Amino acid sequence: MRIVQKFGGSSVKSLELIQAIAERVVRTASAGHEVVVVVSAMGDATDHLLDLASQVDGQSSPDNLDFLLATGEMTSAALMAMAINRLGRSARAVMGSQAGILTDGHFSEARILAVRPTTVESWLGEGIIPVVTGFQGISGEGRLTTLGRGGSDLTAIALASALKADACEIYSDVPGVFTADPRIVADARALSQLSYDEMMELASQGAQVLQTRAVLYARQSGVAVQARSTFDEHEPGTRIDEKQTSRAPRWVTAVALDTHLTKIGLVGVPDRPGVAALALDRLAQEGINIDLVFQALSHDDLRADIALTVADRDRERAMAVSQETLRALGGRSLLVDGDIAKISAVGAGVRNHPGVAAAMFRALADAGINIQMIGTSEIKISCIIARSDAERALNHVHQVFELNDSQG
Repeated sequence: MRIVQKFGGSSVKSLELIQAIAERVVRTASAGHEVVVVVSAMGDATDHLLDLASQVDGQSSPDNLDFLLATGEMTSAALMAMAINRLGRSARAVMGSQAGILTDGHFSEARILAVRPTTVESWLGEGIIPVVTGFQGISGEGRLTTLGRGGSDLTAIALASALKADACEIYSDVPGVFTADPRIVADARALSQLSYDEMMELASQGAQVLQTRAVLYARQSGVAVQARSTFDEHEPGTRIDEKQTSRAPRWVTAVALDTHLTKIGLVGVPDRPGVAALALDRLAQEGINIDLVFQALSHDDLRADIALTVADRDRERAMAVSQETLRALGGRSLLVDGDIAKISAVGAGVRNHPGVAAAMFRALADAGINIQMIGTSEIKISCIIARSDAERALNHVHQVFELNDSQG
């Protein structure tokens, strides 16, 4: 078998852990498998590099910042290759660019255009274990680019697709995907299987097991992913693939929480066609993703309010752009609320059960939690609430949908 194994930052945060993973990789290779290893930066190394960059230049150019951040994965890959070599197996560290990860030129959030793993294929043929830096690639202009937070997941899945791997295993400090964040909900359960669509919704709504774009790539290329624990080899983890779940029927599969959002309100803008489009277009031009959007009913003076949510990391830029839009439209005021969270119920049963939304709203009401905004899709219902209510809401909704029982 040909296996791609990706290890996240919590898995390689110390030399002791790197050594333990090296031993695991060698055991897999010794069982007769071809192994490609993908690694993230050690622990909080990326945050440390970001802090260094801000101390030198708070307005660092995106290309220089990508160049700096990529060094975190280079360190992990070199150390991992050394640890494997010490155990008697041949291993070589290789950068994403050398592994054939070709991207567009969008620094910090580059998209993979093609994967040409000639070097990796050659090394596998020679019995060498390639240790690839996750999170990075190279643009057509020859500039190093990074793939966004969680981009090592994308590296692993893209390589698994290009190499026609038999398995793609994503290792982290949790044994798979849970019905809720187990750090918040004590009786959350690990799930044995999820569809791509369910995993994409959970990832986009705050579950941090896999990067959203990585799951999309897996779905488009047909790569089945196994999310597993670094620290327990006996746990099978969660399989993510195209198959519909074989679990007993449920309305909701899991609930997710995102506490890194900001709500921005454009108050008193003209209530006419094109206003919302203008507000969102200007944010899109700045590369700011909008999560939820809500437009209130028009006022008597033909004015309306538009509320939207963005990631906390985009707050300052979104505020500046929205303020300019407000002035251009002659709006009344800009409201900003950084004390919000989003709770989402996700499951294939949502599309066929109209009662899911009512059950979720009732659950929040029974807990005395006010809903500020609502968003839906075929398999998801999301509510914006006060951040101070977030953990209580997650526990209550998890209990209402009976996700803590052993079914499935």
